[in-house]
Amino acid sequence: MVSNRTPLTGCLPGFGRHRGYPPRYGWLRKVYDALRQDPTALRRPDATVVLGVGKSMVPSMAFWSQAFGLAARNGQDLVPTNRAHWLLDEETGADPYLELDASLWLLHWWLVSSEPCHVPTWRYLFGYSPFSRSSRAELQGRLAAAAGAAGHRTPAASVLASDIACLVSMYAPGAPTAANIEDELSNPFRTLHLLDPEPPADRTADRSHLVALRRMAGRHCPAPVQAYASLDFAARTASPAAGSISLARLASDPLGPGRLLLTGTADLRRALHQVADRHADLAVVQSGDGEESLVYSRPPVLLAEDVLAGAYPALRPATRGAAEKGSSWSLS
Repeated sequence: MVSNRTPLTGCLPGFGRHRGYPPRYGWLRKVYDALRQDPTALRRPDATVVLGVGKSMVPSMAFWSQAFGLAARNGQDLVPTNRAHWLLDEETGADPYLELDASLWLLHWWLVSSEPCHVPTWRYLFGYSPFSRSSRAELQGRLAAAAGAAGHRTPAASVLASDIACLVSMYAPGAPTAANIEDELSNPFRTLHLLDPEPPADRTADRSHLVALRRMAGRHCPAPVQAYASLDFAARTASPAAGSISLARLASDPLGPGRLLLTGTADLRRALHQVADRHADLAVVQSGDGEESLVYSRPPVLLAEDVLAGAYPALRPATRGAAEKGSSWSLS
């Protein structure tokens, strides 16, 4: 069963709200620390001093923290979410300084699968684009059509162009030159290799007009993250109770892990088998007609968090310590 919703259903009708900046290394941590101290931190006149960035970057940092689900509006203020505490808490967080590749894959999943989704261009490219390679002009045209089909006001061409440029800058590695070293280090999501480089490293021709997905990049996504995403998807689209979901749906639904994590069916199957071997409440079973399903004997939201802990070796001891202090966090 494949979702029949229009591509941008479930997305906020906003493009270009990142102000042209992809999420930089250290931004999410800085915002989290600032908001824990003061929910008005990003509205204060000294926000640039607190965050150590230029004035134009502050709204972008606020946007990305919300887009990843790490901060939420409370009136005019921003407050860290449970998800942010779970990941970034100094003492009990799973990966406070985002040092593990698993965290980048997890953040990518949260970004493109969230409801509502703050980044419609991202959602469309990873979940709905019918082509692995498109010119920016072609992608821009399809985005405009998708916005109209979803009932959104068609964005200006310049706004869509800015969105596409920001997405490419976030994920596509640049040419390996000395001038690009700092840029590469400041864009951590490029290490996921979800997009082909611009221009290709083995050519001198300018191919910057192309946006090229690496459809099998998800094979490098840690198995616990793929299993977490599968259970997260099942909880939102199948049933919040114990049950099952077909591997075919996980692999092919536009909002499933196969599409959004760029994971092929074989790699997704392998990851789920690997995780199921370590969790008694999870199994991959085959029916008489040969259809495979992921079966879970606990509510998938609860099981997903346990599964995800497998990607973070230090998480469980930290969580026990936090529980003793009465300050443990969960993803729910």
